[in-house]
Amino acid sequence: MSDAPELPPRPLPPRGVATVVGEWLQWIGLARLVASAVSVLIVIGGAVWLLRAPAPTTEATIPLAQGSAPAVTLPPPSTVTTSPVTDSRSLFVHVAGAVASPGVYQLGPSARVIDAVTAAGGPVADADLDGLNLAAALFDGQRVYVPHAGEVDPAAVPSGGGDVPAGASDDAHSGPVNVNTATATEFEALPGVGPATAAAIVDDRTRNGPFASVDDLERVPGIGPSKLAALREQVTV
Repeated sequence: MSDAPELPPRPLPPRGVATVVGEWLQWIGLARLVASAVSVLIVIGGAVWLLRAPAPTTEATIPLAQGSAPAVTLPPPSTVTTSPVTDSRSLFVHVAGAVASPGVYQLGPSARVIDAVTAAGGPVADADLDGLNLAAALFDGQRVYVPHAGEVDPAAVPSGGGDVPAGASDDAHSGPVNVNTATATEFEALPGVGPATAAAIVDDRTRNGPFASVDDLERVPGIGPSKLAALREQVTV
């Protein structure tokens, strides 16, 4: 028996790269290798998509104009002043008596007695509005007299109406008054007829035509049976 010492086993010769790759491919299998490759590609594609910069908006692609835009100059405000225009159909009415501000007032063509009283500041505390027909229509040049409480009939107050014929007095009349031709001033000269009632008679005659008889006066606001009886001998048709 030999007494020579035992030598360590000699290492295996190095394997080549192709050998190692072949062994790995054999261990992993082709199906697993393909699946792993697809997974890696998906991960890389997702990362690239997430990191990709967003596309610029349409506004960002529009080139900016050089310099500043010219300022818009607005036209100066109009300095034209309009003067009040007087309507040829306006009525000028004298309001007197128990009102806050007696005087001459310009009213519209369809104004009523109540409008004239309101324009004059309204009635005072002791005004007697029962002596007026507040709904009667007005005429140009009329005088509306608002009596105080306990005052005499407004018909006794002289009235300067615009319908007074030249040379005629306010309270003078000869014979019965023709209700189809008389002016408001002539009506005011009759007993118990004030400016409002006189205006109402003229307004009714204008709108509804001539009176066929004296009895037709009863259709005028403010003329009742008792007033008609007092007027019957003073008027005619």
